[in-house]
Amino acid sequence: MKQQVERLADPFRDLDVIDSRAPRFNQAVVGVLAAVALVTGWWWIFGLLALQLAIGLTLGRRFCLPCLAYFELVQPVFGEGRLEDSRPPRFANMVGAGFLSAATVAFSLGAGVVGTAIGSLVAALALLASVTGLCAGCEAYKLGHLLTGRRYVSCPIPPRPSVTGQP
Repeated sequence: MKQQVERLADPFRDLDVIDSRAPRFNQAVVGVLAAVALVTGWWWIFGLLALQLAIGLTLGRRFCLPCLAYFELVQPVFGEGRLEDSRPPRFANMVGAGFLSAATVAFSLGAGVVGTAIGSLVAALALLASVTGLCAGCEAYKLGHLLTGRRYVSCPIPPRPSVTGQP
């Protein structure tokens, strides 16, 4: 019988940190749905994705559908991953919401080529991040710190508790 391990961070209250696999799960959802929008021509999916990211950013993880799916369905099965600073993924979600909104506006104004280009960029970068862990938005956040003369310092990550009875 598998012993349930306590979470080090409550995903809905400890907003300074995030399970490192949660953003990758979110990126997989965004990437797959953006690809579906491109293949089917259902450009309104870009608008729904932008709205979902904006709602999650504004109201919190409890209102982000991919976040809920990850924290309530996936994490209990696989356990909590390595905790990381939540600021870079949050910034990446802001950028993603902006680009998805731009794709939606482009399609709604009849600029399908522009909408397709922006939507393709979002789909490609989200899928790349979900597969490799290389998040362009997260790296842009860190680069922004460097370019403004500030050193990026990750927020304190709580240490893993030691398992009793093991060295």
